[in-house]
Amino acid sequence: MKIQLHNPRREVEIPGPLRASDLCKQLGLNRESVLLIRGDELVTGDALLEEGDTVEARPVISGG
Repeated sequence: MKIQLHNPRREVEIPGPLRASDLCKQLGLNRESVLLIRGDELVTGDALLEEGDTVEARPVISGG
């Protein structure tokens, strides 16, 4: 699957299938500090990501 990352912007290939939480562990991402998006859908930690998926990992931004 293709993973689009930010800061720095890059794209990596990871073999699937893989749970979203395991993907974050493999990439060294804190699951609570990123949103995983497949298509137009937010992906939960237990979602199964498939080989052909494209997933974007966006950093969580908060403000006030």
